[in-house]
Amino acid sequence: MGSLATALTSVGVEFSDELTYRPGMAPRSANKATMEKGGMQVMSKEDKAALELCKAMCRRGEWPPLSVVHDHREGFTVEADNNIKDLTIITEYTGDVDYLRKREKDDGDCMMTLLSTGDLSKDLVICPDKRGNIARFINGINNHTAKGKKKQNLKCVRYNVDGESRVLLVAIKDIAKGERLYYDYNGYEKEYPTEHFV
Repeated sequence: MGSLATALTSVGVEFSDELTYRPGMAPRSANKATMEKGGMQVMSKEDKAALELCKAMCRRGEWPPLSVVHDHREGFTVEADNNIKDLTIITEYTGDVDYLRKREKDDGDCMMTLLSTGDLSKDLVICPDKRGNIARFINGINNHTAKGKKKQNLKCVRYNVDGESRVLLVAIKDIAKGERLYYDYNGYEKEYPTEHFV
């Protein structure tokens, strides 16, 4: 994962494989999955065990078969270093947790919705501009073209894990070694402009 270290360093981001709650931002107590408008899928005991196993492996230095590469058109992007099976948890989307209303004017291009309550004062986002992991470099598809939609091989899923919202990127088909990873930035909301994506 040396390529991840290079990518993080070049964009000035500190590695963090967890959601972080910083002073002056949203407190952890604001992350209540039960506040999700329309409800949120509760992670099964088996999936939670798989997620915790993945996290424990990463803490031991055993990383998923992923590599961050630089492309002259897409910038930093992530590709598979080995074959990946359908429904594999790729990574959790991590970074600082903040209120959406405080970040509405941010020019960051990698914020992720964590909690959508229907009340702007309670909606939460993950901001990997200071702390984050490999998820920050997984690119989105152009969801305005058939070619763009065909590239999608991951799905963003928000889960209720022990009462808190967590965001996972999960394979939606078998991914071959060397294939780049892509997901739909507009999987939940249709607010992210993707028509200029390659």
